[in-house]
Amino acid sequence: MKSDALFSQFSVNASGLLAERVRMQAIAENIANIHTTRQNGIAKPYQRKEVLFSEVVDKAMQGVAVAGIEPDTTPPQMVYRPGHPDADDKGYVRMPNVELHFEMVDLLSAARAYQANLVAMKVSKEIAQRTLTMGQ
Repeated sequence: MKSDALFSQFSVNASGLLAERVRMQAIAENIANIHTTRQNGIAKPYQRKEVLFSEVVDKAMQGVAVAGIEPDTTPPQMVYRPGHPDADDKGYVRMPNVELHFEMVDLLSAARAYQANLVAMKVSKEIAQRTLTMGQ
C-alpha cells in the first residue's frame, strides 16, 4: 500500500469523525432547546439546526466536510397552552420545530457513523503496522 493512499484513508476517516461530532453537537443543542419559546427576551421559538455535509476531493485531502449549519425551515408547532407567558390571544404557543423521536433517531445514526469511522481508522492502522513489519 502506498503511503499517500494510507494517509488518504486516515484523512477520510478523520474528516468523517469530525463531521459526525459536529452533527451530534447540533442534535444535542436541538434536544436541549426542545421547549425554548423565547430568545433574547423575545417570544420566538428555537429553530432546529441541520448540519450539511459536502464531499472533499483534492490533492491534499479527501473525505467529508461540514458545509454549514442551517436552521430547519419547518414551521413551529402550535400548542394550546393558555396559561403560558408566550401564548397568543387564542392561547396557542409557538413551540420549536424539534421532535424528540426524530432527534434520537438522528443521534443514533450519527453515533453509528462515528463508530464506523473509528473502526475503519483502526483497520487502516493495523494494515499500516502489518505493512511496516512485512519487510523485517
